[in-house]
Amino acid sequence: MERQELYRLISLPPEMIERLQEVEAATDLEGIEDTLRQMMDAKTAAAAYKSLESRLGEDEGHMAMLYCQLECARRIYGQYKEKGISQVVYVDTMKCFSRFIGECNKKNGWMFFDRGWWTYRQVSMSLFRIGTLEFELDKSGKEKAVAVHIPSDADLSERAVDSSLEQAGSFFRRYYPDYQYDKYICDSWLLSPVLQELLPRQSNIVRFQERFVITGRNEEEKEYIEWLFQVPVNTAYRKLPESTALQRKAKELLLAGGNIGTAYGFMEASGSIGSGSQRKE
Repeated sequence: MERQELYRLISLPPEMIERLQEVEAATDLEGIEDTLRQMMDAKTAAAAYKSLESRLGEDEGHMAMLYCQLECARRIYGQYKEKGISQVVYVDTMKCFSRFIGECNKKNGWMFFDRGWWTYRQVSMSLFRIGTLEFELDKSGKEKAVAVHIPSDADLSERAVDSSLEQAGSFFRRYYPDYQYDKYICDSWLLSPVLQELLPRQSNIVRFQERFVITGRNEEEKEYIEWLFQVPVNTAYRKLPESTALQRKAKELLLAGGNIGTAYGFMEASGSIGSGSQRKE
């Protein structure tokens, strides 16, 4: 896949494309070839990201990191084709770059890239967006599980989530038949039981929570402020926006000394990957 074709497919903003072209002219990919290959390998991707970050040094807006990771995304398309994975899954997965850039722009008032610590997962074929949700394989062998992640633009309606889980089951059965699991796991502010006090019983978020057995909580975590309010996490509570009912209630909670925090849960799956699991009524 050509670089410009990738940028078009993932709807990269024109401003970022122009800046990436400047980075391209100043970057010697041959000098970091080994690191790029390692970042495309799930077993070495995390270490390769750290190594590349160190080698890039001062990197305004993390544009050089963005360029390098998009280069990995461009190259990994060949492995998608070899496996027979659809371009739809590839594009939906790699659109995370444009989504994150848009979030940065909304939060901070200018476009930059701050998620390189996360997106090495996508360019190493560890994480895939399949329907409304993202699914990450644990290739360390530590846990027989698939991690479920919730993109900021996810549709959490029952139909969309059911479809995503069904598609994911078929996907992994077909393309990763040797990967066995017995559960889906999720660690998110969207699983926090506190939300049940702020939202109607039939809300999509509460219904999504009911799919999981909650086994742990972090009552102090406040990174959700960034996702819920689309502002820097250290924004003064009184300045938080109140555009939605949940924002208003969460703001009231924070001003009163409360907190949403995060929670960890699992959803059982019988047998091997792709067998799915049913939401508990």
